[in-house]
Amino acid sequence: MLNKTLYIRPQENILTHNQLVEKWEELNNKTLEKVHISAQDFLASMKGKYKRSSLATQKVNVDIALQGAVARIYHIYYEGCLMNFEIGEGGGEASKLYPDVRYTRVHEYLQRDL
Repeated sequence: MLNKTLYIRPQENILTHNQLVEKWEELNNKTLEKVHISAQDFLASMKGKYKRSSLATQKVNVDIALQGAVARIYHIYYEGCLMNFEIGEGGGEASKLYPDVRYTRVHEYLQRDL
């Protein structure tokens, strides 16, 4: 594999945020309170306009830097842009190229920190 991008993302470590929270809850024997916000309501927060919800019911002035942060969070958590893509001809996935290497799994990182 010359002049290609190497992606280190073993299949077992590709999780949604909700799946990660579930794993943490299982290991910790605790349940977190979750508030779900629709993508539309989340994007509306960039303009400081919210639909009636338990999380946000008032208009808030949001500055341009915070709008940028909200946009990035949207792309990561709602669209999954960091993991939700196919590796093309210009790259390869490490666990397929090096199948004998044992990669640390997400639950192992979580166990280490509990």
